[in-house]
Amino acid sequence: MKSYDRLVVWLDYLDSERKRSEGRRVPLNSCSRSPTLEELTLACNRLNLQPEPQSARFPAAPSRASGYVSIRKTAKKQPIIIQIAREVSRVKGEKAASQAKLKGKP
Repeated sequence: MKSYDRLVVWLDYLDSERKRSEGRRVPLNSCSRSPTLEELTLACNRLNLQPEPQSARFPAAPSRASGYVSIRKTAKKQPIIIQIAREVSRVKGEKAASQAKLKGKP
């Protein structure tokens, strides 16, 4: 049964490798390359959106695995998705920086 107080945010909405016709919903300057469900969940947690992650197949591309989070609805969907996309970019940057630090240590 549909919950009207929650929104669904698919990974494909935020993927810079997807075209708009393939389901991307944010501008390229806000997207990340191949975001993971873990990164999406962490970004939603940082924004206090109470995410509930779920692995699934995106309806527009059922041949490849994807996933989504169900989040608490606090505003209209598009502004929330853009906020999440920017936070996912920050999460990916921090993750890359920490991995580079680990590789740099002898």
